[in-house]
Amino acid sequence: MHVTAFSSACPGRTNEDFATWNDRVVVLLDGAGMPSELQPPCVHGVTWFARTLGTVLCSTARCRESLPDSLAAAIAQTADLHRDTCSVDDPLSPSATLAALRVREDSVDWMVLGDCTLVLDREGAPEAISDDRLASVARDERAAMRAAPPDSDERRSLHGRLVRAERALRNRPEGYWVAAADPLAAQAALHGTCPRRDVTRAALLTDGAARLVALFALADWSECMTELATQGPETLVGRVRDAELSDPASTRWPRSKAHDDATAVYISL
Repeated sequence: MHVTAFSSACPGRTNEDFATWNDRVVVLLDGAGMPSELQPPCVHGVTWFARTLGTVLCSTARCRESLPDSLAAAIAQTADLHRDTCSVDDPLSPSATLAALRVREDSVDWMVLGDCTLVLDREGAPEAISDDRLASVARDERAAMRAAPPDSDERRSLHGRLVRAERALRNRPEGYWVAAADPLAAQAALHGTCPRRDVTRAALLTDGAARLVALFALADWSECMTELATQGPETLVGRVRDAELSDPASTRWPRSKAHDDATAVYISL
């Protein structure tokens, strides 16, 4: 297994994405950022949470049979690390979406929780897997925010309202699931196993990097995988940034944020 990766922070902000890997496991997390006017009940922050959870998960997944069980253990361990100083069960506490891949002698295991994307290339036929349950909640608040002028006080206020509406439904059966402090969320992850001989390459993308295909439609998944293989993750993320800069008002491609953290990880097997 050979891994290459590139991560780019949203301009003007700290990067809340995190990627790590070892000889068997690759993990990508997209920390859930918040508007600056909201006060998170955690002194460590989203960047710390994504890095800590990702590091623990990458290690745990090497030895546990089930990726969801590995994630549940990692969530519990990470929550215990800051339970004494932070309100880890508060809806505004740090959380992250994620994708993970584990390569074993005869099989490839995968897992997705939240809107990260995992692409499995099986003999030139890529399959993209993502969890879009977040997009189905707080639709009125999301539509109102997108209708507000970019970079305006109104839009920032509506963004805060959207985040509060979303977080009220975090890790609930009627809402959506992400990695936060409740290990039960791991059982809601999409996951599967396929024969190793069937997978030639794979990719893990945060939603900021997946924009190239999923939002901008400037490539399909086959073209995306070819670009990752021939040009590398940095080139792919660069194309995302070029598209964002060409549409600063989010009129051609309506979106909640003009820019987002963008991370792409490419794995050749």
